[in-house]
Amino acid sequence: MRKPAVLMVAASDRSGRVMRNDNARAVARAGNYFVELRPPDVIPLPEGATLMRLPGRVPVGADTLSGEFVQAGPGEALAAILPQGYTRTFVPAYVSKPNSPTLPLFGYSAAAFDGDRVVVAAMRTDDRDTWDPCHYNLSELPALVEALCRAYPDNRILGQLAKCAIEYQCYTAQNLFYRRWEAGIPVSPTCNARCLGCISEQPSECCPSPQQRIEFVPTVDEIVDLALPHLEEAPEAIISFGQGCEGEPTNEWRVISEACRAVRTRTDRGTININTNAGNTQAVQALCDAGMDSFRVSLVSARRVYYERYHHPLGWSLADVERSIAAARNRGAFVSLNYLAFPGFTDLEPEVDAVCSLIERTGVQMVQFRNLNIDPEVFSSVMLEGPGKRGRRDEALEPAGIAQVIAHLQDCFPDLVIGNFSVALRG
Repeated sequence: MRKPAVLMVAASDRSGRVMRNDNARAVARAGNYFVELRPPDVIPLPEGATLMRLPGRVPVGADTLSGEFVQAGPGEALAAILPQGYTRTFVPAYVSKPNSPTLPLFGYSAAAFDGDRVVVAAMRTDDRDTWDPCHYNLSELPALVEALCRAYPDNRILGQLAKCAIEYQCYTAQNLFYRRWEAGIPVSPTCNARCLGCISEQPSECCPSPQQRIEFVPTVDEIVDLALPHLEEAPEAIISFGQGCEGEPTNEWRVISEACRAVRTRTDRGTININTNAGNTQAVQALCDAGMDSFRVSLVSARRVYYERYHHPLGWSLADVERSIAAARNRGAFVSLNYLAFPGFTDLEPEVDAVCSLIERTGVQMVQFRNLNIDPEVFSSVMLEGPGKRGRRDEALEPAGIAQVIAHLQDCFPDLVIGNFSVALRG
């Protein structure tokens, strides 16, 4: 079926009803630039995506007669929240009203109307069936949670994971109870960074965190009781430390190392993974020696000034992160970047050059593109230089595009894996 020549603005009324504005063509935002959306920029709204009203924000569109960018009311701006496996390419275009509330920590993607259907500015970057929403929040989940909690009544981690699985609907938490695929085990109540978009701890004057951080450090036995049977029995088994409901796991590298050693004395099956900022090179080296198979290193930028603006490291630096990655690779561990992508920043030429240089120097094997969960205005105010230009495309200044970044990485590093999910390295 042939696509219409133009896409139209999608908006929402206060009740959440989605509306099409036939007087304005769809516009999206890349950094501080407004960009008119074209049919090649969008895909049909994926199954499992959620449409969200953006309160206090008026959508921007291109007037069908003049072509000028205008406020395209009535209604409020609309965004799509994508399921895992999809990478957004533009954020919504809107003008915020005075005193509009800070948006919660989600990855907002531009949405529009293509005829009568909603489309979204995104591309599919991973098609692993194990993360399809149809496999989660199943009717048997509460019974599975209850049964495992009964089996280990003194294991405090299960109290945290039960809440994560049921209330937060966290997939890695649910997988522990389903005994399959990647399962998370939180360990650290503290962090050595103050990331702008942290989903487990935010200043009281900011947006609320969507997850409550674990409040204790588990014992080695508590970790092993959950990790060992999962690694022994689950298909494509992965145990991951460093979840959204905790701080930085390397703060507790000693207990994790001891747990890894205890597990590996009893099974060589499955993959042990850690999601980390990798600021503590000593911890990374010790974890490798204890049997850690893979490291997923969170990174918003490979440029020091912008890395520090976002991550706010406490007592370590981007140079330490690079040393940690190199140390892990030299010890045979698999290393991926948890690349926190934001259209209009990640696709700036200096950003692309910097991350390519990092990959070349360290031997990173995979880049996992993650839609950064943050209010776009908050991110722009901190990470983008000056107010920018909210107007038409400036060929000399505009970002290259997220799709172009991915294509460039694949061209430069043919063996580099591009995706969204950690990989199982052992049977």
